[in-house]
Amino acid sequence: MRALVIEDDLTLQQQIQTMLLQSGFAVDTSSEGIDGLFQATEYPVDIAIVDLGLPGLSGVDLIQKTREAGRDYPILILTARDNWQDKVEGLEAGADDYLTKPFHPEELMARVRALLRRTGRWTLSRLICGPVQVDSAEQRVYLNGDEVSLTAYEYRVLQYLMLHAGEVISKTTLTDHLYDEDNDRDTNVIEVFVRRLRTKLDPDGMLRPIETLRGRGYRFALDRGAD
Repeated sequence: MRALVIEDDLTLQQQIQTMLLQSGFAVDTSSEGIDGLFQATEYPVDIAIVDLGLPGLSGVDLIQKTREAGRDYPILILTARDNWQDKVEGLEAGADDYLTKPFHPEELMARVRALLRRTGRWTLSRLICGPVQVDSAEQRVYLNGDEVSLTAYEYRVLQYLMLHAGEVISKTTLTDHLYDEDNDRDTNVIEVFVRRLRTKLDPDGMLRPIETLRGRGYRFALDRGAD
């Protein structure tokens, strides 16, 4: 999952980025409205956290223009303002929820997960496809009930594929949702992660959870179940 944090308080921005990274997100950041709008409309984003009081372009205007550009991912407002009209204005511009500063880290992450579940981007806290289970809250993976040890990037690849089980996902799409903005994005590295996942999830070659569609990408082939 990839998050965008648009916050001009650099200390708070760093704190939120750290929280999201620890929860398995790739994170892009911006400190002002115009650059934030560019990232919000031009980059692949699964959820955005937007401060209302931004320099250059207000958070309200940024949200409105993002929605006008057709981006429908969930947006969480951050505001230090006590005026309820500001919150209403942000929600009417297209935001999905708001959080007033100061806030507890646990509350922020709870709001993020709730928005992702509500919009279908994070449908279950525990994703189940056949014998493979991903616990998104604890970032643990199980095969037939036994925990499987994955690296952080292997986990991200598997989680994204399982969230989109049955869909064809290109290497470019996987790469965009895997890495932060400033990382060197080599799509060939995805092949390494997929090969490792196959080895760990299907050591006998019987399950075949990840299909390769030549020239198109990958598909998680196991049917999605219920929690």
